[in-house]
Amino acid sequence: MSSDRNLIIPGVGGIYRAFDGVSDTLIRVALGALLLPHGLQKLFGWFGGRGLQANTELFGKLGYNPPWLWANLVVGTEVIGSILLIVGLWTRPAALAVAIFAFNAIIFTQGRGGFFWSNGGSEYSILLFVCALFVLIRGAGAYSVDRAIGREF
Repeated sequence: MSSDRNLIIPGVGGIYRAFDGVSDTLIRVALGALLLPHGLQKLFGWFGGRGLQANTELFGKLGYNPPWLWANLVVGTEVIGSILLIVGLWTRPAALAVAIFAFNAIIFTQGRGGFFWSNGGSEYSILLFVCALFVLIRGAGAYSVDRAIGREF
């Protein structure tokens, strides 16, 4: 963190310092919380989703073989990975799985729709990828199970 004398408004330095330990946790929890409903759509059909069987069939139509394996990998990443991110347990492996998942979505799935999410583009997946890389590099943060048990990957 830069010193207060380098800030345009030095008085905000205290606010930045007060929240400095929360920023890593905020990104980690937000990433998990945004990803979890997508996994629940694919697993249970919640939130207007299709459920696991329909998603398995979709993976087959998209050319992923065997489709049951890929459907379960995506659901596992989105559900289990997001829960691990939210609580901050095994954070770096969970973030790595999400980064790989998001990169795949950018390249092979959503990338065909251009950039904008509203046109089936990749902007959402790019944001997930960058946030996952941030968590992978920085770790769980101060408020996490990893930190509480004193062990991180």
